[in-house]
Amino acid sequence: MTALDSHQIVDLFRVIARRLAEARAELGALDGAIGDADHGNSMADGFAAVVRASAEAATRGSDVGDLFVVAGRSFLNAVGATTGPLYASALLRAGQRFAGQKTLAIADLPDLLAAFAAGISDRGKARPGDKTMMDVWGPAARAAEQPGPPRDRMARALRAAEDGRDATRTMVASVGRAARLGERSLGHVDPGAASAVIVIAALQEGLAHHLAQDRP
Repeated sequence: MTALDSHQIVDLFRVIARRLAEARAELGALDGAIGDADHGNSMADGFAAVVRASAEAATRGSDVGDLFVVAGRSFLNAVGATTGPLYASALLRAGQRFAGQKTLAIADLPDLLAAFAAGISDRGKARPGDKTMMDVWGPAARAAEQPGPPRDRMARALRAAEDGRDATRTMVASVGRAARLGERSLGHVDPGAASAVIVIAALQEGLAHHLAQDRP
């Protein structure tokens, strides 16, 4: 298999939604330490909405770019506060990146990370070290841009993402709700960083599944 059609991209969204649903309580606990404890619900509910809307769009024959646009709008409609606009921007940027394409080449799947990172960065304006999801998305996108087979690029991206997530424990939040805690945010993993790792790991899982289908 060299490319994913719209229905197979919906399958990727399903993997993300499933993994976030499994981590709902864990993410809520992380957010409860430095925020309002709703991040697990927001991410799980947002990607559940993405699956529903994108599945309908794929059935109507939407191309890959349009599918990501539908996904972004559905996430925004399902999730308020900060997370909704950030992931909506990520998905919409992916829609721009793959506009007009009937399929998404397997070799281009790691490019999703750069599109997501750019969308989130442009919307949220967070910088490295601010203790946000960009401490994961930035390093993951840069790792994925290095040349190599898509499986290797995604593996490097996931390692960079995990390192970025773990590094947020040593940071003091300077943006978002957690910034109100000041030094008290030190020692806690940022929940947005933790959920970003889950999304990237789910994309890697989906890629591995599709590559395995090519084996004799």
